[in-house]
Amino acid sequence: MADSNRSRQSAPLARGRAKRVFKVGELATSVGSSYIWEALKSPFRSADRRQQSLLDTHIRNAMRIVESSKELKGAFMKLVQMLSMRDDILPAEALKVLSVVQSQVPPMGYDEIRAQVKRELGKEPERLFKTFDEEAFAAASLGQVHRAVLKSGEEVVVKVQYPGVEETVQQDLRNVKALLQVFTLIGRDVMRQNIDQSEVYQELEERLHEELDYINEAKNIALFQKMFRDDPEVMIPAVYPEVSSRRVLTMSRLEGYPFADILKPGIDQEVKDWVALKYFRVVWRQIFEFGTLHTDPHPGNYLVTYHPKLAILDFGSIRIFPENIRSAYHRLAAAILRRDRPAMGECFVRLGFLDAGDDPTPMIKIMDVIFEPVLVDKPYDPRQYVSLERGMEVATIGFENRLFKAPGHRVFLARALIGLDSYLKQLGTVANWHRVFKECVERYGA
Repeated sequence: MADSNRSRQSAPLARGRAKRVFKVGELATSVGSSYIWEALKSPFRSADRRQQSLLDTHIRNAMRIVESSKELKGAFMKLVQMLSMRDDILPAEALKVLSVVQSQVPPMGYDEIRAQVKRELGKEPERLFKTFDEEAFAAASLGQVHRAVLKSGEEVVVKVQYPGVEETVQQDLRNVKALLQVFTLIGRDVMRQNIDQSEVYQELEERLHEELDYINEAKNIALFQKMFRDDPEVMIPAVYPEVSSRRVLTMSRLEGYPFADILKPGIDQEVKDWVALKYFRVVWRQIFEFGTLHTDPHPGNYLVTYHPKLAILDFGSIRIFPENIRSAYHRLAAAILRRDRPAMGECFVRLGFLDAGDDPTPMIKIMDVIFEPVLVDKPYDPRQYVSLERGMEVATIGFENRLFKAPGHRVFLARALIGLDSYLKQLGTVANWHRVFKECVERYGA
């Protein structure tokens, strides 16, 4: 490989426990101190100035976390990505900054990758494949992807986990507890949410271990192939088990336009409209019919092929809901459309948002805010939905009515719906979303 390429490659993961503990401890201290300083200055400012200053503090702290994650890489970077989906911990502006920690890291040197493939599959890449590109075409927090050709001639992509990344997992999980303590206070005092730190930690731990297991990801791919086998507009890659393992995953190569390119200005609106409607239906079908949800809406996980078709590329973050949860979400959606208050209240209890006998009125108000774009039978521009204002309205309703129950499945659903909301805004598709949503409720699920 050329020297210029090597200069852009990242060094092996920093594995020194002391170094990583020090860096995360330093980060937690700086973040916590900034909020203490903000609280001390608050009484001497007007309400508007306090709000703006607090928002500025959120942004600065989010940027601190981003920079630290880039330096530490590996599991810590993935943990930051996961935290960027927690809308109950930080406000939307800060989450936007955290969300840039997504697959934008220099690739690891080929010698390290070659050795990793040999450890996992018993032979070097040049002996296993007809061709194997030494330069990765995509690099993320836990691994990178290389183009290759099988000896039988099929074009494939090979996802290789960074050597040493598993060694840092437990260490980084312990380190991130310090940040979680800070975020818990932010969620309580700023977002008016009672955050269960242990629940957040457990969620991060479980999802991280799942994403490190490529055998599990291969099973997820097989599941999604089965789920969407009757939809000719959805493409799922095939897995080649003979050249795959727990840390190496070889899949068929899908070609198309990256999702990020489709979101850019200048793309034909007709194409954007097709993508918006297709993605909307695919997300709700997962929730209503299958109870199996792709919970990582990062644009790097999707392609739009030339047909067009929607291709899903990464299956490391999948959540399977129990049948009672799937059916309850479907019933809740139907009740929301009918404006059936008793049925909505029953679903809130079944889903764990309320206890039996609780007044459902505050939760119904929250549903009215969240589902505003699909409640009125008329064309709706998703760009009119101001997520930050609506989010604060939901937080206020929850805080004033002491709605502090947040079942685990809510986190995954929120993650997917935040991604959906973001994409619909960027695509700018004006449609009768009420009718599209109603079609999804009636067509999918039971």
